[in-house]
Amino acid sequence: MPLSANASVPEPGASALTPATRALIASLGQPAPARTAFAEARFMHVLDRPLVISGELAWLGGDHLERQVRQPRPELASIAGGKVTLQRAGKRARHFSLSRAPQLQVLLDSFVALLSGDANRLATTFTIRRSGTAAQWQLTLVPRDAHVAGSVASIEVDGAGRQSRCMRVHQANGDLAVDLLGPLAAKMPTAPTRESLQVLCRGGS
Repeated sequence: MPLSANASVPEPGASALTPATRALIASLGQPAPARTAFAEARFMHVLDRPLVISGELAWLGGDHLERQVRQPRPELASIAGGKVTLQRAGKRARHFSLSRAPQLQVLLDSFVALLSGDANRLATTFTIRRSGTAAQWQLTLVPRDAHVAGSVASIEVDGAGRQSRCMRVHQANGDLAVDLLGPLAAKMPTAPTRESLQVLCRGGS
């Protein structure tokens, strides 16, 4: 059931998800382990220019997620069993509770739900607004948990067909992180702007 180009449909909860939204989320599901390249630009008010990193995201099944940063400096963040392990070259590994890192909690909940095609998990964790068509769609996710929402205001996931193209994480303080996913990661501009990445996310070049 395709949507009109300007339609925007709020989804109040898991039990109220429309068949079209369930079908869209289910179509994104992949068997674990699932890996995808990413390139991220972080726009922060304390920096004059965006911070760009790139590497690979890996869902290893269940709530086990890894983010391997390869550029500009190697770093591995692993989430498993409610714990986060952060490893950087030449330094001792750090371990801390996932509850201390709302941004990583959001990454885990959204990325795992989308990669596993779990519409119920996604709708339990976020309110969902869907817009676009089956060929070119967008999901806007707003955290239901007040603690998480105090850090992360919303997430926009843009995709085409059965593939997520990018994820934009809007921080409550106005900062923004834009992740280009899969083949789109290779198109990260040398000097990205919010506007240029929005065009890429929505299918432009």
